[in-house]
Amino acid sequence: MAADTSAPHLLIVDDDERIRGLLRKFLMRNGFLVTAARDAAQARRLLQGLEFSLIVLDVMMPGEDGISLTRDLRRHLHTPILLLTARGETHERIEGLESGADDYLPKPFEPKELLLRINAILRRVPKAVASGPKFLHLGELRYDQDRGELWAGEEAVRLTATEIALLRIFSTHAGAVVSRTDLIEELGRDRQDEGAGDRAIDVQITRLRRKLERDPKEPRYLQTVRGIGYMLQPD
Repeated sequence: MAADTSAPHLLIVDDDERIRGLLRKFLMRNGFLVTAARDAAQARRLLQGLEFSLIVLDVMMPGEDGISLTRDLRRHLHTPILLLTARGETHERIEGLESGADDYLPKPFEPKELLLRINAILRRVPKAVASGPKFLHLGELRYDQDRGELWAGEEAVRLTATEIALLRIFSTHAGAVVSRTDLIEELGRDRQDEGAGDRAIDVQITRLRRKLERDPKEPRYLQTVRGIGYMLQPD
């Protein structure tokens, strides 16, 4: 099913790959666009090129923790932040809220409660703040996600209809793995006049890499995750 680019766009930041995957699937099923980051550093890179409606941020991460990241982001960013943590003591919840978070949810939690809290936060946010993504930067290229256009400086890069569909899928899930099964399903629905099996996917990925990568044989941005699928990793 094609993604609704008018839907709220959430950034999930958690070092646990399993939790990232479960949250992404659950929230997408409930109508959100979802991008995932494995740590604070990757989250910062994504925030440089995208605007999000809300950030769901794990507190306990290796390297920079969630409270430190929240405190720093609050110096220049007004996007709502919901903290997740395995520690539920009162003083730690207060520390999280004092750092600038909008809400705080201890682990383990019921997915439905997370959904209710996200929706409650978004209802309080002015519509102008809860805006969608703008650009993804891929080296010297930039991808306009709203328009579905790829640019090299002031020159538009010509894309086929299937390449446009692929970039739309990958940009919606920037930083997260998109399985081959999901790609086949998406392209099968969007491009019913073209083959969308495994071999067709391989051919289309190869063609798209020629336009995205300086060295398509050693891809930097459109990466293969062996045995699973592909991942768009913007700057």
